Amino acid sequence: MLAWLLGFAGVHSGLAALRMWGEARIGARLYRVIFALASLGIAVPMLAYFLNHRYDGVQLWQVQSVPGVHTLVWVLTGISFLFLYPATFNLGEVAALQKPQVHLFSTGIIRITRHPQTTGQILWCLSHTLWIGSSFMVVTSLGLIAHHLFSTWHGDRRLHRRYGDAFVALKAHTSVIPFMAILEGRQTLVWQEFLRPAYLGVAFFTGLFYWGHPWMLAAAGRLNG
Repeated sequence: MLAWLLGFAGVHSGLAALRMWGEARIGARLYRVIFALASLGIAVPMLAYFLNHRYDGVQLWQVQSVPGVHTLVWVLTGISFLFLYPATFNLGEVAALQKPQVHLFSTGIIRITRHPQTTGQILWCLSHTLWIGSSFMVVTSLGLIAHHLFSTWHGDRRLHRRYGDAFVALKAHTSVIPFMAILEGRQTLVWQEFLRPAYLGVAFFTGLFYWGHPWMLAAAGRLNG
């Protein structure tokens, strides 16, 4: 699993680092397509491998029958998706239907944390590690968190290189640790910024993803990961 994660991190973060160089040579849309296909080409079989082996290793704890644990895991997972998909992405750009651009977002969930995907991934890892309780899941979570912590540093570095002083100003009013900038008085929440249809879409997707778990497990089993 660590080999899968290392391979994905190398491709995903490596292509992100080369984005400015690549876009200048083949265009933003084509580079986005290459980036997406390369990332998905590793992510899909890696997910299948994870699903097929999630209970491997030593069972460190078993709390699935403890009252309230299922609800806690479901709630934490739902919150994690709100951070993993922070409703600041333009789906048209993600799909390369519009010209992909690097944005310097400063509103909405960015007021809570400058790196919402890192926060979301940590919450997802905590909830699923609690639910599964295997040594394999612990190793997977540590690998995922390590990659996202690296991506936090890497993302800040790339934004600083692209935006310079504008990113320095954004960094001064935001934080990596959720709510830290707000508690320190460097940031304020504007709740109206969260009234977006995209958040409703994330909530729907979270429910769909939950109900689709049996289908995902069956599909992963057919891949013999």
